[in-house]
Order: sequence, then C-alpha cells, then structure tokens
Amino acid sequence: MLLSIIILNYKSKGLVKYCLKNIATLNLDFDYEIIVIDNDSRDNCLALVEQEFGASPKVKTIQSNKNLGMGAGNNLGIRKAQGKYILVLNPDIIILKGTLEKMISFLESDDKAGIVAPKLKNPNNTIQTSAFRFPNFWRPLYRRTPLGKTKWGQKKLNHFLIIDWDKKSSRTVDWALGACLLFRKKDLDEIGLFDERFFLFFEDTDLCRRYKNSGREVWYLHDAPMIHYPHRLSAKKLFSSPVRAHLISQVKYFLKWRNKEN
Repeated sequence: MLLSIIILNYKSKGLVKYCLKNIATLNLDFDYEIIVIDNDSRDNCLALVEQEFGASPKVKTIQSNKNLGMGAGNNLGIRKAQGKYILVLNPDIIILKGTLEKMISFLESDDKAGIVAPKLKNPNNTIQTSAFRFPNFWRPLYRRTPLGKTKWGQKKLNHFLIIDWDKKSSRTVDWALGACLLFRKKDLDEIGLFDERFFLFFEDTDLCRRYKNSGREVWYLHDAPMIHYPHRLSAKKLFSSPVRAHLISQVKYFLKWRNKEN
C-alpha cells in the first residue's frame, strides 16, 4: 500500500464527513487507506463514517476511550497504518487534485527530505503562514505581550515567521504546521512518533526538530496547494482552554530543548 491518510476527529464530525468526500473525488490511482480516529468526542462521528463510507474497504476507524490530545491521537492511527507513506491530515483541509501525487513524488525523489508540507491557502486564495523557524525562549514575550509591538519584538516575530520569504517558492524550513504533513513510515519507525507529552500544540514543532536532528529535511512545497479553513486555537483569548494548552506545551518544549535553542 502506498499511502495511509490519518484523520483525527475531536467534535468535528461534519468536517470529517466532507474531508472524506473530498478525498473520494480525487480519484487517486494508487492504493491507499484512510484511518479516522475519534478522540472521545462523543459526537457519533464514527457512526456517521460507518453509515456514509462503511462500504469502502479503504476507510477504517479507531475509537479512543479518552481524549488523548493531538499527538497521541494521531499516533493511534499511525501505529495501525499499512502505507509506505503517512499523511497526517486535519479534517478542516480540502486537498486539491494532484497535490498528494506531487508531495509523494517529492519524497520519492529526494532521500534527504523527511517531511513534506503543502502550501496552505485560505478559502479566498490568500496564503496562510504555515512554515516557521524554530521558536526560542523569548517567543512568549513577543507573541503575547506588548513587547511584540516594539522594534525588538517585531524583529523577533519576523524572524520566527520567515517574513523575508514570500512563500512563492519551495524551500526547506525548520518546521511546518501539523495540519497536513507527509512522512515515510520507515522514518517514523526510526525517529519515533509524535511525543505524547504534548497534549495540544508543539507536537509538530518537536517532531520536525527531531527529523532535522537526524539529518533529514523539512520541505514546504509551493506547487502543492491545499485549502485550510482557518480557526487558530492558539490565538484565542488569554486563559481560554486552547491558550492554556498552548502555554503548557510551550513550557514542555523549551524544557525538552533548553540546551539546543536557536
């Protein structure tokens, strides 16, 4: 089997339904499977999947009896995957025709490439910022305090966001947003899956860092576009649950990599 597509649901059964319908319209001409994991949503997502797509041998489901978070939830699917390549896919993404083939072809043609990320676009066709330089210890100050409006803060933020790159070319990056990432299964077996200490956020940053430390490259492909419906959880109000999770994961990340900061 060439590709395993991992889709994690948490109270987004409508998005999962349309994501699966989108994949079906691509008429992929290679062997693939889709593994849908429900992270204890209690929204009857898997019942809906079985009802709508149960006749397809390509669609498989996994029910978690607790909300494991982003990394651990995706790991449930990755461990069951049979494909040579693994695509971790958020259900709020529309895959455009030909994009998966380009991403797989890139991994097949470049041994140094370890992770491939698509160009994510908003529904209005503008480009989302989805590739970054690694964060350092000062990131919370220039992202969440008035210091971000100072000359120092703007310089740090622009460096993190790779503002000197127009996103109109393919290039290696430090890390890419985990909304859609393509890996070789054998690389994941060697490097390890998502670090499950990160419940939400930074699991993608951490995995990309481990790939880069192994000598593999993380690539952003300009000519592999997908549509991503934006809803930045990390940008919600201070002290909301997503922001608390983001800050907790941030602390865990810096503690893990404290001797290897940029």
